[in-house]
Amino acid sequence: MPADDGAGRNWAGNIRYAARRRHEPSSVDELRRLVAGADRIRAVGSGHSFNRLGDTTGDLVSLAGLPPTVGLDRERGTVTVSAGLRYGDIATGLHAQGYALANLASLPHISVAGAVATGTHGSGDGNGNLATSVAALELVTADGDLLTVDRTDDRFAGMVVNLGALGVVTRITLDVVPTFDVRQHVRLGLPRDALDVAFASAYSVSGFTDWRSGRIDQVWRKQRADQPPPPADWLGTTAAEADRHPVPGMPAENCTPQRGLPGPWHERLPHFRLGFTPSSGDELQSEYHVARDVAADALAALDPVAERIAAVLQICELRTIAADRLWLSPNHDRDSLAIHFTWIGDESAVTPVVAEVEERLAPFSPRPHWGKVFGLAPAAVAAAWPRHADFLALLRDLDPAGKFRTEPLDRYFPRD
Repeated sequence: MPADDGAGRNWAGNIRYAARRRHEPSSVDELRRLVAGADRIRAVGSGHSFNRLGDTTGDLVSLAGLPPTVGLDRERGTVTVSAGLRYGDIATGLHAQGYALANLASLPHISVAGAVATGTHGSGDGNGNLATSVAALELVTADGDLLTVDRTDDRFAGMVVNLGALGVVTRITLDVVPTFDVRQHVRLGLPRDALDVAFASAYSVSGFTDWRSGRIDQVWRKQRADQPPPPADWLGTTAAEADRHPVPGMPAENCTPQRGLPGPWHERLPHFRLGFTPSSGDELQSEYHVARDVAADALAALDPVAERIAAVLQICELRTIAADRLWLSPNHDRDSLAIHFTWIGDESAVTPVVAEVEERLAPFSPRPHWGKVFGLAPAAVAAAWPRHADFLALLRDLDPAGKFRTEPLDRYFPRD
């Protein structure tokens, strides 16, 4: 990964931030003064976005210096955390107190605020994306004021997946559930026509394919520990005899334990261990969400360009996510299949393939992950989200001068 210079780079190293300065306030009051006095400002978290959504020509502000609050409310079944904390930072303490989050993404390294703002997700037919666990938000608005919103506010569904466009989120309140243990089984060689059955078979399921064989190379089944394991001949697959990494050639020691060994939710729901770097960062990522009921047709539409995909692909992950009501969620009002591509780190080779993928998926109204590489036309993006115009109105109301705007926001949510 390239070394940081100036205001720094994102995790993958493909974006060098254009900001004039980078700040790390130690208190919310200091943050409020920074926001009030800036003409352009953006919060930066763990840097796991692959486009310029988190960039600015003004000031970047890190929340890493704010006090690391983790406040459990047993009566309400919530935990309030500092927005800059990583999911892995809060999980161990929650578990020790008998609680859990309903789901986690593949990386525990990502910041809570950044994951929520972009609609980042884990997997599971019955699991919404990470933003669906949000019960309340506290944020610093463009004028430096502190605003708190919760589910009783009519604007709440538009403010959770917010792309960092409405202010700098300082605290987030999340729903919690009683803690639980999970067993993870990796199965090899699933026929693609068995995907629906596979997705419904466990609490969280991911399929990995290299687009070369026509099959799903690996299926990672994360089941509650009290449920029976899959039979030896499950859906025509075989059990992995050793722990696996989803990307061929990468060390399995980076990954969470497999082969049915039970463990707490936060050590099994992510694919990767918090204490390990999941990869070198030399990659690009794209992801598209399509309605679950057209998933098979959408995958079939990509078959004619499978060789082109495979030539620049490290791995493709397939996951399901339950529908929600959040305005800019990729899963707004529809159960979804997420088609996630981890590409090689060569932008010139990857860009034309991304365009082909988008052309093939166009009939299925794909919704891109806001923090990944995509090139869909603004009209296509606006058409894919029914509440697009409502969010644009909210954006204009809370940030009329465009203090939090970025190049992608100007493209997909124009001022005029």
